[in-house]
Amino acid sequence: MTITDTTKVYDLISPELKADIITMVREDSWPEMTDAQAERGVNQMAAFLAVAASTREKATPSLRVDLFWHAFVLHTRPYADFCDALGGRFIHHVPDRNTARNPAEGRNAMRRTAEMLREAGFNPDPEFWPTHHAANCCGDCTQSYAGCSDSPVK
Repeated sequence: MTITDTTKVYDLISPELKADIITMVREDSWPEMTDAQAERGVNQMAAFLAVAASTREKATPSLRVDLFWHAFVLHTRPYADFCDALGGRFIHHVPDRNTARNPAEGRNAMRRTAEMLREAGFNPDPEFWPTHHAANCCGDCTQSYAGCSDSPVK
């Protein structure tokens, strides 16, 4: 699947799976998340993964997007099916704690990923992609807390 219709990407995650991912994120790390934030979070994660599947460039999620990715990747069969639907390349979750220690590098990686989302036709939600040091972001506004990224094809 090439990214031509962004709404189709969102539809690849069933309502039941979406609800379970949201529940996991709430229980594990973000209990005060609203229903609107939850819906947008799943969509931002799906957009991130669609971009990661279609580029040779390293893609790095924001902290909030990574929370959803962590919950999704634990559902191994639907996650693998989602990756297949995006073009067949399994999108590995690659933590890199060394990158997480460099805030400037993390911000640059996250900013570039948000640009890739925009270029692919997605709308990066500023609450989930705080590329301009948004005051309302959670935790450290650098990137994923563990320096997570995808595994680009070389």
